[in-house]
Amino acid sequence: MKAIPLQKKLILRYKGIFDFDGLYKLMVQWLKARRYWFHEDVYKVKPSLSGIGKEFEIFWHGERKVTEYCQYRINVVFHMWDVTDVEVIQEGVKKTLMKCRMEIVFDAVIELDYQGKWEDTKFKQMLRDFYNNYIIYKKLGTLYHDELYYRIYKLHNLVKEYLDMQAKGYEFAGYLGDKY
Repeated sequence: MKAIPLQKKLILRYKGIFDFDGLYKLMVQWLKARRYWFHEDVYKVKPSLSGIGKEFEIFWHGERKVTEYCQYRINVVFHMWDVTDVEVIQEGVKKTLMKCRMEIVFDAVIELDYQGKWEDTKFKQMLRDFYNNYIIYKKLGTLYHDELYYRIYKLHNLVKEYLDMQAKGYEFAGYLGDKY
């Protein structure tokens, strides 16, 4: 199996109070709605050394078959520090939210020959390398790479919207008219 990582990871850093359960469900539903198989590899909770709160480490990945030969893999890594529960009243309802410092890393990989069908013999490996380097080379660089990058970019923006980290307008609103 050959894995082609995207050149750019997307990183989101946040400090504040938010509904972690809601964010968790939103991201899982987004992956499942786009036909990704969701896997939670690691869910670690450690007591803090400073005594302020806990530390969380969560590793996810979602896999989606594109063809019999190629699949997409989206990796999401949560790292949260100083995690404490805070009770808040929202719209007359008492909720328990999470206060923390958080970093989320979004990464993606294109996996070729993910089933390992072309690794049995040297001849099959040579055919696989020829196929990768000459036949689907342009398709990998343009179609698959771009599609996967824009998918993790959309997931990144979805999380930013949920955490209310985006501006409500944009700087060129008056210059380009209303069509953009």
